[in-house]
Amino acid sequence: MEVLHVQEPVSTAGRPQLSVRLRSRIESEFSARLRDEWGGRFVTHGRQPRSNDVRLDGNDYLALTGHPEIVQAQLNSIRGDREFVLQSGVFQLEGNSAWQLERALCEWLRVEDGLLCQSGYTANLGLLQVVADPLTPVYMDSLAHMSLWEGARAAQAPVHAFRHNDPAHLEKMTGRHGPGLVVVDSVYSTTGALCPLRQMVEVAERSASMILVDESHSAGTHGPDGAGLCAMLGLTNRVQFITCSLAKAFAGRGGFFSMPVELRNYLMCHSFPSIFSSCLLPHEVAGLRATLEVVRRSDDARRKLHANTQRMRRSLSDMGYPIDQGSEQIISLEAGAEFDTLALRDALEEQGVVGSVFCAPATSRNRAMVRLTVNAGLTEAEISHVESAARIVAQKVKPWDWPIARRNRAQPA
Repeated sequence: MEVLHVQEPVSTAGRPQLSVRLRSRIESEFSARLRDEWGGRFVTHGRQPRSNDVRLDGNDYLALTGHPEIVQAQLNSIRGDREFVLQSGVFQLEGNSAWQLERALCEWLRVEDGLLCQSGYTANLGLLQVVADPLTPVYMDSLAHMSLWEGARAAQAPVHAFRHNDPAHLEKMTGRHGPGLVVVDSVYSTTGALCPLRQMVEVAERSASMILVDESHSAGTHGPDGAGLCAMLGLTNRVQFITCSLAKAFAGRGGFFSMPVELRNYLMCHSFPSIFSSCLLPHEVAGLRATLEVVRRSDDARRKLHANTQRMRRSLSDMGYPIDQGSEQIISLEAGAEFDTLALRDALEEQGVVGSVFCAPATSRNRAMVRLTVNAGLTEAEISHVESAARIVAQKVKPWDWPIARRNRAQPA
């Protein structure tokens, strides 16, 4: 049995104290959750992974970490770039390495213009803050990433949530509230569900709305040269904005969004993350540029990723895990209550399989899950180990009795 080491409380004698209001909020909103549901251990912290564990808790879908070309590009930049000035990206002139990376990303995604950002989160936040406003309705898929909701909040835009992956409900909302901005993910980060993107674009066009597609979990993994779902479906020229994190298939740090060229200067003058955050460092830019070239020629890795995903999903489904809400490389084991989710996480870790716990605010309350992310580097032995572990764990946690499984059975055929 693993021994939990509880950190001794640090003395606060003589230190500035938190306000009574803040301490009251911590007690009412969090303390019982930490103590009763999480057992005093922070929810995302399982045991320390062992060297022979199968890690399914990352986002490196193409298994690019440590790729020699990427590492060499980073080293060359660290050793050779001595003229760099750390500053906000809005001060950097055209022609520098970040600008060149932006051009390369635009060419890859087949878009007119785009901007490199500090992260996928700031890409979504900074873009939405500018393209929406208090008079622009934002139609948000109910499972859209939190950064998109925060961008709409920053714009002070009226947000109308529509049922997940439901174009008919979106059409009702746009008919009621008028033209605005439709916001969807191409692949949803908690469930691995694929967006019915063509239908969403058609609804946006019929309502004279713009559309934003977050391709964070499809850029690199889907489409020609990994250019994403919009490119795969031939929809790029019908979508105003594509955003993506460069911390998923690119296994780096950064974000990007596309835009019509007419928006560039206006946005750089109004998007707070672009103005008030420092730019990426030269070795990060160099690494991402090298990664782009690796991603473009990684068709074999994409085929392996999709084959691994199909096998893993088929095996888990056959064992009784209710995972039909998704289809892509993100697999959600939705145990429901946080206490049950932590028990699932611990049971998987006992069998040498490491996943990630997702709970509120990343999910709805009482819809917590262990998220398993498949990658192209998984070997036959590793996949077989995961399947064996999941079979053993299923007898303990009984996934066919989870709330989501009961809801699925209750739905009409």
